[in-house]
Amino acid sequence: MSYIDGYVVPVPVGNKAAYKAMAEKTLVMFKEFGATRVVECWGDEVPDGKVTDFKGAVKAEDDEVVVFSWVEWPDKATRDAGQKKFMEDPRMAEMAAAPFDGKRMIYGGFTVLLEG
Repeated sequence: MSYIDGYVVPVPVGNKAAYKAMAEKTLVMFKEFGATRVVECWGDEVPDGKVTDFKGAVKAEDDEVVVFSWVEWPDKATRDAGQKKFMEDPRMAEMAAAPFDGKRMIYGGFTVLLEG
């Protein structure tokens, strides 16, 4: 069954084009290293919660939008090998600085419980 890497990150509204350009480059790399699907979603309807919410999770500021992304892998072994190749790839060093505050990004790896 698939393995999923999930990401939530606050991106300044003015950095949308730069974020998309970076995401297009990383998409190519993830697919090259075995990912079956990469999805990048720009926050459109991200409500404030009563206790917690996406904005609070990443400490999004008023001029930032929450981006929700995931990378699908065929299995965890492919993901582990693909992530290693991704992090060691020289193209990573060639990319400009990330158009967001990476310290506030949250991420994790997930086994699929149900798929439809």
